[in-house]
Formats: sequence, structure tokens, C-alpha cells
Amino acid sequence: MEELLKTIATELVEDKDAVSVTVDDENEEGIIVYHLHVAESDMGRVIGKQGRIAKAIRVIMRAGATRVDQKIMVEID
Repeated sequence: MEELLKTIATELVEDKDAVSVTVDDENEEGIIVYHLHVAESDMGRVIGKQGRIAKAIRVIMRAGATRVDQKIMVEID
């Protein structure tokens, strides 16, 4: 799942070296939180107009997580 998120974000940004993903341990509700870090100048590219790209990234990640029987949340930092 971490590689999927990194691949999606890398294709959206200009500064590909600044993309990193950190993963928190599963919390008490069973949710794994993925933190996506990109360069400040690429933040708008990842979020998109009215957050549409960010929502699409979250939908793709949730769909992938259900295939491996996980609950996830994606935060863009």
C-alpha cells in the first residue's frame, strides 16, 4: 500500500525526490494512517482544485486496502 501511494504521488509532482510516505501503526479502531509528504511547491498539484485529486487518491487507496482487508486513512502533509 505504501508503494501504491508513493507511485501515485510521484507521477503528480515535479520534485519527485521530495515524495515520501510514512506509516503509523494500527490504532485502536484498526485504522492504519499513511502520511504523504511532498515539497511545498507541489502541494497544490497533489491536493487539486477543491481537493478533487486528494479525494481521488484517498478513494484509490481505500479500494486497494479493502482488497487486503485493511482500514486506512491518507493524510497529506
